[in-house]
Amino acid sequence: MKRTTLNPFLWLTVFVGCSGLLTTTPQPVRGQTNSAEIVQQSDELEEAERLNQQVIQLRQQGKYNEAIPLAEQVLEIRERILGENHPDVATSLNNLALLYSDQGRYDEAELLYQRSLAIDEKALGENHPSVATSLNNLAALYDSQGRYSEAEPLYQRSLAIREKALGKDHSLVALSLNNLASLYNSQGRYDEAEPLHQRSLAIREKALGENHPSVATSLNNLASLYRSQGRYSEAEPLHQRSLAIREKALGENHPSVAQSLNNLANLYDSQGRYDEAEPLIQRSLAIWEKALGENHPLVATSLNNLANLYDSQGRYDEAEPLIQRSLAIREKALGENHPLVATSLNNLANLYDSQGRYDEAEPLIQRSLAIREKALGESHPDVALSLNNLANLYNSQGRYDEAEPLLQRSLAIWEKALGENHPLVATSLNNLANLYDSQGRYDEAEPLIQRSLAIYEKALGENHPDVALSLNNLASLYRSQGRYDEAEPLYQRSLAISEKALGENHPSVATSLNNLAALYDSQGRYSEAEPLHQRSLAIREKALGENHPSVALSLNNLALLYSDQGRYDEAEPLYQRSLAILEKALGENHPDVATSLNNLASLYYSQGNTTQAINFLSRGLDVEEQNLNVLLATGSERQKQDSMKMISNTTDAVVSLHIKDAPNNSEAARLALTTILRRKGRILDVMTDNLQLLRENITPENQQFLDELATVRTQLATLIYNKPENLSEEQYRQQVTNLREKSDQLEAELSRRSAEFRTLSEPVTIEAVQQLIPEDAALVEFVFYKPYDAKASTTDKWETPHYAAYILKSDGEPQWVDLGEVEQIHRAAFFRFSLDIKDKKDALIGNTNDVKQTARQLDELLMQPIREKLGDINHIIISPDAQLNLIPFAALVDENNRYLIETYKITYLTTGRDLIRFQLEYSHKQAPVIVANPDYDKPGEPTTVAVSNTRGSNQLSRGVEMSFGALPGTAEEARVIAPLLSDVTLFTESQATENAVKQLQAPNILHIATHGFFLKNLPRVEPDNTFGLISENTQQNTPIQENPLLRSGLALAGFNPRESGKDDGVLTALEVANLKLRGTKLVVLSACETGLGEIENGEGVYGLRRAFTLAGAESLLMSLWTVSDEGTKELMIKYYQRLLQNQGRSEAWRQTQLEMLNSQEYQHPYFWAAFVPVGEWTPMEF
Repeated sequence: MKRTTLNPFLWLTVFVGCSGLLTTTPQPVRGQTNSAEIVQQSDELEEAERLNQQVIQLRQQGKYNEAIPLAEQVLEIRERILGENHPDVATSLNNLALLYSDQGRYDEAELLYQRSLAIDEKALGENHPSVATSLNNLAALYDSQGRYSEAEPLYQRSLAIREKALGKDHSLVALSLNNLASLYNSQGRYDEAEPLHQRSLAIREKALGENHPSVATSLNNLASLYRSQGRYSEAEPLHQRSLAIREKALGENHPSVAQSLNNLANLYDSQGRYDEAEPLIQRSLAIWEKALGENHPLVATSLNNLANLYDSQGRYDEAEPLIQRSLAIREKALGENHPLVATSLNNLANLYDSQGRYDEAEPLIQRSLAIREKALGESHPDVALSLNNLANLYNSQGRYDEAEPLLQRSLAIWEKALGENHPLVATSLNNLANLYDSQGRYDEAEPLIQRSLAIYEKALGENHPDVALSLNNLASLYRSQGRYDEAEPLYQRSLAISEKALGENHPSVATSLNNLAALYDSQGRYSEAEPLHQRSLAIREKALGENHPSVALSLNNLALLYSDQGRYDEAEPLYQRSLAILEKALGENHPDVATSLNNLASLYYSQGNTTQAINFLSRGLDVEEQNLNVLLATGSERQKQDSMKMISNTTDAVVSLHIKDAPNNSEAARLALTTILRRKGRILDVMTDNLQLLRENITPENQQFLDELATVRTQLATLIYNKPENLSEEQYRQQVTNLREKSDQLEAELSRRSAEFRTLSEPVTIEAVQQLIPEDAALVEFVFYKPYDAKASTTDKWETPHYAAYILKSDGEPQWVDLGEVEQIHRAAFFRFSLDIKDKKDALIGNTNDVKQTARQLDELLMQPIREKLGDINHIIISPDAQLNLIPFAALVDENNRYLIETYKITYLTTGRDLIRFQLEYSHKQAPVIVANPDYDKPGEPTTVAVSNTRGSNQLSRGVEMSFGALPGTAEEARVIAPLLSDVTLFTESQATENAVKQLQAPNILHIATHGFFLKNLPRVEPDNTFGLISENTQQNTPIQENPLLRSGLALAGFNPRESGKDDGVLTALEVANLKLRGTKLVVLSACETGLGEIENGEGVYGLRRAFTLAGAESLLMSLWTVSDEGTKELMIKYYQRLLQNQGRSEAWRQTQLEMLNSQEYQHPYFWAAFVPVGEWTPMEF
C-alpha cells in the first residue's frame, strides 16, 4: 500500500486576505489650539504619513523587525493628536496588526484588528467601506489560523457592505468574492468557491480591463482551484494568461510575475512535467532575489519550491542546501517561532525521511510541530499536517505504536476544522489505513480506505488523481489478503484515471503499472506482468532521471520477476543497477540498500552461488545492524518489538542459507551464528542498558523522571488488580488506557534520555563470545527459524518453522544441528506440563516411570542430536528460544536412562551475548535481604488463614481476583537461611511488603519466598465496552491479552484485601522492572511459576524473569511450575549451604538437585527440576 505523501512544501499560489498596509491623507488639525501648536501637530501628522510610507516599503522588503517600531510610532502620533477613536488611528492599528500577523504574532494582531474594526464602526457607521476592509482583514487573520467558522461570516458581511455601498461590480467587491472563495477552497468546498472566483474575474475584467494586474490575480486564483480538483487542462491556460498580463502590465521582473511563474511551475510539478517546471522556478527565484533582496521571505518560498521539485526527482543533494537556506532566511526575517519556519523545518525533515536519515528528521518535525501548536493553536490544520508527517516518519521505522495516536489526532483535527468530507480528511484516513495494513490489521484498514475513496470521489470527482491513489491502496490491501479478483479491477481503474488525468508518462502512472504488475506476479501471471514492469521503468527513467530511487524500485521489481522465472542472467544486472542507484541516492546505510543487497543474495542463493549469496547477505545484514542501532535507541519496548519484526525475515534467511543450502560452509555457519548472537534478546539488552545508564548518570531531573515511571507503572498495576469501587466501568477503562499510554510515553522518554550517555560499541562477534566460554563448557544457542526456499514463487518461499541449535566451545569452529519442525518438539515438550499437573500424585509416591518416558521422547528430538557434538564437556550453557524457554533441560533423560543433571551442569542465558555482559563488575550496596512468609490477609495484624501446600495455588474468579493461603514452610526456610548469611535483613509477615522491596538498593542477595503467579488469560482492558479483539483471517475474535509484565507477579503482605499502606500487596513484574538491583549478585524467587510468562521468539520470556533482569540482577533462580512448599524449603536450605562453601551458583544448584534426586522423598523431578538457574554461574563473594 502506498502512503499518501502530503505535499509538505509550501507552493505560493494566492495572495488573499487583508488589503495590505493602508495610507491616509494627512488630516487638518481642528479645535482651540494656538497656531504654533497647529503647525507642530500638522508637521507631526505629515511625519507620521512619511513614516507610514517607510513602513510600507520595509514590509515589501520583508524587513518586519525594522517596520514594526516605525508603525508603532505612527500609531502613537495619531492617537495623541487625533484621539484614540479617529479613523486614521484605525488605519494605523490595521497596519501594525498586519505586521504582527506577518510575524505569526496572531494574538497581538487580533486585538488590534478588533479595535480597528470597533473604531471604524463607531466613527463611520456599520456599513461604511472601511468597515468592510476591517472585517476582511480580521477574517483573513482567522483564515490563516484555520478558524474558518469565525472567518466566513466576516467575509460575508464585508462582501454585503461593499455590494451595497459600492455596487455589485466594484473592484473591491471582486476582492471580497475572491477571499470568500479562497476560504471555501481551503475547506474543500469547491462547488461554492468556483462561481465566486468566476464572478470576481468577470467584475475585474469589466471594471479594470482584461489586462489589469488584478485580473491576473483572479485568473491565478481560479486556476489554483482547478489544480486542487485535478482539472489541470483548465488550469494551465489561466496560469499562462495571468503570467502574460503581469509581464506586460508590470514588466518581466516584477515580483508578481515571479508569483505567476511559481504557480505555473507548481502546476507542471503536479503533472510530473519537471523539465518545464524547473526553469520557471529558477526565473521566479532570480526575480525575487533582485527585486526584494536575497533575504526576503518570498525568496525563501521560491527556494523551498525549487527544493521540492528536486526532491520529487530524487535530487536530494541539490535540494538540501536550498531548504537549509530557506530555513535560515525565515528564521532571520520572521523569527525562530514563525509558522513559515515550521514549514521549512517540516520540508527539511521530509527530505531526510526520504533518504532514511530518520534520526536527523525526527527532531526537525518535532520542532515544527511545537512551533505550529504554539503559534496556530493545537487544533490548526497545519498542526495536523505536522502530526501526519511525524507519524509517517515513525511508520517508516516500524514505530507503529507511536505513529497511530498521531494519525488519529491528525484525523480528528482535520475533521473538526475542515469538515468530515474534506480531501485532507481522506488523506488522513488513507495514512491511518496504511499503518494498519503495515501491521496486518486488514479489517481495520479496509473501511478507512473505502471512506477515503468515497470522500475523494465526492469532493474531487471520480477521475481525480487522489481517487486513483485510494483505489490503488484499496487494491493493495486486497492483494495482501490474497483477494486478487477484487484487487485487479481497482488497480486497472486507478491506472486509467492516472493516465487520463496526468498523462501516460507521469510517475503516478508508473506506480499504478508497477502495482498491477505486482498483482500479476503474485498470481504467477508473469507474461502479463513483464510489459507493465518494463513500461513503469521506462516512465520513471524519463520523468525522474535514470538515477532516481523509484527507478531503482522498478529495476528491483523487474529483476524479481525474472528471478521467479529462473531468468537469473537477466535479473542480475537489474539488481546490481538498482543497488548502485540506491547507494548513490540514499547512502550506503539506507534500509532500502539493505533490501537491495538481500535481494541480490537471494538471487545468488537461487543459483547455488553460495559465495556471492553469503557476501551480499553479509553486507545487507551489516546495514540492517546499523539501522537497528538507530531504531532501538528510541521508543517504548513495544515499538522496539515492531522494529525487530521488520528484520526477522533476514534472520530466518541467513540461518536457512547455512542449514539448508550450505551446511558444510564454515563462512555461512559463522554468518548465521553471528546474526543470532547480535539479534537474540536484543531488546532486553537495550531496555536494561537504558535504565541503568540513567541511574549511573543520575540528575535531579532524571531521578524525578524515573520516579514518575515507577509511579505510573504502580498505578497501572493497582488499577488492574484492585479496581476502585467508585469508578464507573467507562471511567475505569479510560483510566487504564491513559496510564498504559503514559507508561509507553515514559518508556520512549527513557530511551531518549539515556541516549546522551550511550557510547558506540562494536557489533558482537563470535570471537568475543567464544573467548569467554570455559574450557569444560559449550554454549548451545537455540534458534526458532523459518526455512527459506529461494527458488519457490514469492508466496511459497517460507516453509514450516524449525528449531536449530548452534554449538560453540571455547575453541574451534561453530557446530550446528537442525532439530526439525517445531510442532513435533512442542508436542513432546508437553511433558513439562505433566510435571506440573499429571504427575503430582506420582511425585508424592515416588513413581518416576511415566515422566522419564516422556522426558526421554523429548530428549531424543532436542538434546541427543546436540550431545553427539558436545564431546567431553560437562557444562552446558543453554540459550533457549521460543517455547524452549519453558523446558527443564535438567529433567530430560538420555539414552542411558539418566537425567541430564546427572551428567552435566546446566546454566541458562537469554543469549550467548550475555557472556560479554557478565564481564561488567558492579558492587552491591546492601547486605542480603530475605522476604518470606508474608501476611497475605491483614498486614500489621495477627491473622488466621488457611494453609497452602504449594507456592502459587490460587483461586481465580471474575477479573483478576485472587487469594492465597499462608506458607508456613517459607517461615522455616527464612529462619534457617538467615543465620547462614551475614548482616541479613529479614522482612516477614506484615513487614514483607511491596514498599520494603521497592526501597531496596542492590542487596548482594535477594531471596523472596512467597506465592508467585502468571495469569495466562487476562484480556486487555480497552477504552470501549469490549476487550480488545484480534479479528484476522486465522484469529477471529481472539482476545488481546494484557501486558505479560502485568500478568506476572509476587504476592506480598496485604495481598488478599489489596491493602498494604499505599500499595496493594501485588508486586507485578512491571513494577519489578523499576527495582534498583544493579549489583545484586543473586535473586532467588522461592515461589511458584516465577519463570513463566509470555513467549516472544528471539526475546525470551516476558514475565518476572525479564523484569528482574531489567532491574539489573546478575543471576536468577526461578520456577517453571507450582512447587511444593516443604520440598522447596529443603531445596533452598541446601542450596545456600553449598553457596557458602564457595561452589558456583549453577554447580551449587546442580549438587542440591542431585541430593534431592537421590533421596527417597524428593526423587521425582516435580520437586527438584522446577527451578532453573539463569545468568552468571560462578561462585559468589559473601
